[in-house]
This record gives sequence, structure tokens and C-alpha cells, in this order.
Amino acid sequence: MKTALSCFNRFNLLAGLLALGLLGLAGCSDKPSGAAPEAAAKPASAPAAGAAPVSVSTVRAQQRDLPVLLTATGTVTPLTSVDVKAQVTSVVVKVLIKEGQFVKAGELMFTLDARTDEANLAKARAQLAKDNAALADARRQLARSQDLFAQKFVSQGAVDTSQAQVDALAATINADQAAIDAAMVSLSYDRITAPHAGRAGQVVVYPGSVVQANVTPLVTITQLSPIGVAYSLPQRNLTDALGALKGGGAAVTAKLADGGGSFQGRLQFVDNLVDASSGSVKAKAVFDNADNKLWPGAFVQVSQTINVLKGAVIVPEAALIQGARGTVLYTLVDGVAVSKPVKVEYAQGLDAAVSGIAAGDVVVVDGKQNVRPGVRLVERAATADKDAQKTPAAANASGADTSKPAAP
Repeated sequence: MKTALSCFNRFNLLAGLLALGLLGLAGCSDKPSGAAPEAAAKPASAPAAGAAPVSVSTVRAQQRDLPVLLTATGTVTPLTSVDVKAQVTSVVVKVLIKEGQFVKAGELMFTLDARTDEANLAKARAQLAKDNAALADARRQLARSQDLFAQKFVSQGAVDTSQAQVDALAATINADQAAIDAAMVSLSYDRITAPHAGRAGQVVVYPGSVVQANVTPLVTITQLSPIGVAYSLPQRNLTDALGALKGGGAAVTAKLADGGGSFQGRLQFVDNLVDASSGSVKAKAVFDNADNKLWPGAFVQVSQTINVLKGAVIVPEAALIQGARGTVLYTLVDGVAVSKPVKVEYAQGLDAAVSGIAAGDVVVVDGKQNVRPGVRLVERAATADKDAQKTPAAANASGADTSKPAAP
């Protein structure tokens, strides 16, 4: 009985202590609620009172014309490239060119066995001489028949027969002349000349080689100057490219991938079909290539001026800040940072054409990561920055202040 009573007293004691603890917690949590809203109402981006100014470098927005460049990867393609083949089946007699040689249009490159064609030409000429003699005799017979008809010794029928014989032999003469022309054409096939000026490729036949008509390739002649560069235009730039094509062709710059130089050309061709799979249009530019540095099949970086933004406001692209709400930049107004939303019209290299600010505005470039709206700014001295880069140890030792107050 005593044991049960002792346990009951202990339970009552623990319950009382627990109740006192809960009352204490409730009293601690009973604080004024005005402090939290005041803290929440304070802007997170507002600068702290007495905060040190941020050192930045700035530039002024400029207003000038900015060319809109289209860049693409192009391939050097020859304007003409011909695989030279024999037009008759024969045997190669002479090879008059060397591999890699530059040839002129009409220059003799190969000769074939022409004995059969020369014999056919001689035969055709002999037949012409024979028929010419027969025609002369027929004309004399016609003249006699006409004299005898005038003396009424022969009938009109005899005269007509002589006239018909003369006409037939005249037609035969024309056929003989056509046969001679055909024989001369066949004979010309035995002398293979360059179809155009260019560079000869690999020669695959030698004297004594048998070539088949229109089958066996002899050499490839490729034109190197002028030469073309093929590339693709986005569909959105098609209108500008067609306009430039009507005006004599837009200027096109090509740069070799190995840094072999830059070349200037003109846009010459825009295809009449948009590729549905890529949304681009094939284009070709022509380059003089007098020094033969652009080689067929080489890859080049092509840049073409397709438009010019007149009077655009230009700022360094490094001054732009991409955020969730768009693109902004900081300007310096009366020594204080001001955030301004801008729209990027076009970016090229280190410059960007924007709208939303005016020409002459002071734009923050370096140090913008430490800037917030309303923060006081100081501009870095250009000379001090250069000296600090040259002798950083001396600058740190002297403790000199390399910043100057921002001009209002």
C-alpha cells in the first residue's frame, strides 16, 4: 500500500513540472509581431547604410553604324572541273603535259593514232575530185545539147536529161564535201586539247595505252582562278541576300581554317530552293584567287555583310547581364548604379547593339558582379590599373588608393 502511494505522488510531481515547462515556452513565444514584417519589408537588394563604394570600370555608349555579319563554314569549289576523255577508241601516241601543270584553253595535251582517220580523209577528198571531174563533163554535155537543140538537131528531152545529170553530180559534190568534213572531225578527235584554262590533275595514261571512246579518263582539268566558295544562308537572311545580289553582289570574306590568310570576294549565286530539313539556302561567292591559295575542297570560314544597322547604340557585350527577367546593364548616374533593362538588337564580336539606353550613357563593364541598384560607385583609374598590373607588389606595399570618386 505504501509503495502504490509513493508511485502516485511521483506521478503527480512529474505532471506538475511538465505543466510549468509548457507555460514557460508559451511565455517565451509571446513576442511582438511587428519586427518580422519590418524586416521583410526591407528590400533585399538595398545597400547597407555606410557601405563602401564599389570600384568599377566604365565606358560610354556610342552611336554608330554596325554591319550585320553572317558567318558560316564554306567549302572551296571550282567553277569548272572537266574529266577529259577520248571521243574515239584508239592508242595514245604522245602525252604532252605533266601532272600538276597549268594549261591554257586549247593547249594540245594528247595525240592518238590518227592513221585510219587520215586515210578516210584522203579517200573522201579523192572522191570529191572524181565527182568534180564528172560534173565538169556533164556541164559540157549540157552545153552541147543546148546548142544542138537551138539548131533543132535534138529534142527538148535530150536537153532535160543532160540538165538532170548536171544537178545530180552537183548534189554528189555536196555529199563529198560533207564526207570530208566528217572525216576532219574524226581526225580532230585524235588531238585532245584543254577545254579551258586550269591545273591538270593526275595523268592516268601513257604512250601506247589503249583508250575507249567516252570511257577512259585521261586527266582532270580544274579551274583555280577565279574560284568559288559554297556555303548556306539561313532562311531569315534570304531577302537581304537577294537584295545584295541585285546590287552587284554583297562583299564576302573567306578565311582559311589554318590561318593561311583572308580573301575578299562577291556573292554570285543564291539557290532557288530552301532546304526544308535545315531551313537554309545554298549560296556561292566568287574569289579572284590569283595566288592560288584557295584550293578545291578546303574548308573556310565565311563572313558576309547582309545588312547595316544605321545609328545603333553600341555597348561592350561584357556589360550585359542575363537574368530571369531579361537582359540588363548598370549605368552610372550621379555616382550611383542604376539598373536599366535593354534589348539586344545584334551582337558581333565584342560589341552589341542595344535599345533602352541613349548614346553617351556611362555603362559599367568590369566589376558589375559586385554592383546592385543604388550602390555608390567609383571609377577605376586606367593608369593606376596598368601600373598595378606591371608592379603589383609595389602597389600593395605603398597602399596607394587607385580609385577616384565618380564624377557626378
